[in-house]
Amino acid sequence: MSGIIPYDPLNTPQPFAERVWIVDGPEIRMDVGPFKAPFPTRMTVVRLLSGDLWIHSPIAPDPALFERIEALGPVRHLIAPNSLHYWYMSDWLARYPEAISHAVPGLERAKRPFRIDRTLAPGTSMAWEGEIAWVVMQGAVVNEAVFFVRHASVCVLTDLIENFEPARVPNRLMRWIIRLGGADGSTPLDMRATYLLRRRRIAGAAREILDWPVEKVVMAHGRPYERDGAAELQRALSWAVRR
Repeated sequence: MSGIIPYDPLNTPQPFAERVWIVDGPEIRMDVGPFKAPFPTRMTVVRLLSGDLWIHSPIAPDPALFERIEALGPVRHLIAPNSLHYWYMSDWLARYPEAISHAVPGLERAKRPFRIDRTLAPGTSMAWEGEIAWVVMQGAVVNEAVFFVRHASVCVLTDLIENFEPARVPNRLMRWIIRLGGADGSTPLDMRATYLLRRRRIAGAAREILDWPVEKVVMAHGRPYERDGAAELQRALSWAVRR
């Protein structure tokens, strides 16, 4: 299946909000039924008041990328935000062994193991949560931690919303799969399915997210929302809070 037109330039931090950068990385291929589907990758970098960097969903390692990140500040926190977005944690921890790694529950059994220093489980506290709020959407198969960068009013999520742009998907079959699967600005149907058995808990977590005063939203796959973030979240997550 043909690829997706990337968000250039790759491996280069792009300002998204005050002390927040997004970095688009190389395309990966994931199993979707009988297909190897192309997925763009993206990580988010936040510089805390201390000057330390908090990095969400690290992308494939690259020497030039490391240099560009280090120019922003020292890497202190590395985040594996959901059950699927962890593959490159070991590479980044090898580069930054003094960084603290954070991971959602269940990644102790990851296919590519990595050191986990803090588990992003409900009821735990993190050193950075005075600057970055967070909540966990716990599913039957996939767990995802969603974050709110307070000073910049930015919501950072992974697969809870996917926002593939049709104009960047040359393959007609791929465009049809994206629309059918709800990956064009909403929670994909396969992600929703993993939450069905825990509907009450998921509704509570979603309401916490919707209570944040969000202005911008960045996700791992597709076009970020650079304005009207609260309204976009309300639309995309309405399924989770619907009675």
